[in-house]
Amino acid sequence: MIKAEIQTPKGSMKVSFYEDDAPKTVENFITLARQGYYDGLAFHRVLPDFVIQGGCPYSKDMSDPRVGTGGPGYKINCELTGANQYHDRGVLSMAHAGRNTGGSQFFICHSRSNTKHLDRQHTCFGKVFEGLDVIDEIRQGDKIEKIIIYEE
Repeated sequence: MIKAEIQTPKGSMKVSFYEDDAPKTVENFITLARQGYYDGLAFHRVLPDFVIQGGCPYSKDMSDPRVGTGGPGYKINCELTGANQYHDRGVLSMAHAGRNTGGSQFFICHSRSNTKHLDRQHTCFGKVFEGLDVIDEIRQGDKIEKIIIYEE
């Protein structure tokens, strides 16, 4: 089973993927992570009791006015029909600017209380299984140091 470790200055979050529910989204994230795409990018959007969001290439410099608008140069389709398509604490989901416009930006949910409306609107593709406390420590501008993909 393929997993990931998202390393930040506040600690590491270990992630298991929903390979059966969102195989193309998982493959896209893993490919970008292995290429080092996410290394040095910031969590550019942090909303308490909602989400932490990262993956915008412009967030290497948080003063760039384009922060929050970037992607990898292509779009991927949403995968919304799987069994695990609900946004709970620790769930990784694909951010987008409308159906089938995701690419590299993702978010991690703080809790279920304010995320129910995202169910089957954004593709859930994994969940933090270790380091949940790190989600609460992340502040806007904190960097993703590295994402390590490994098999277990």
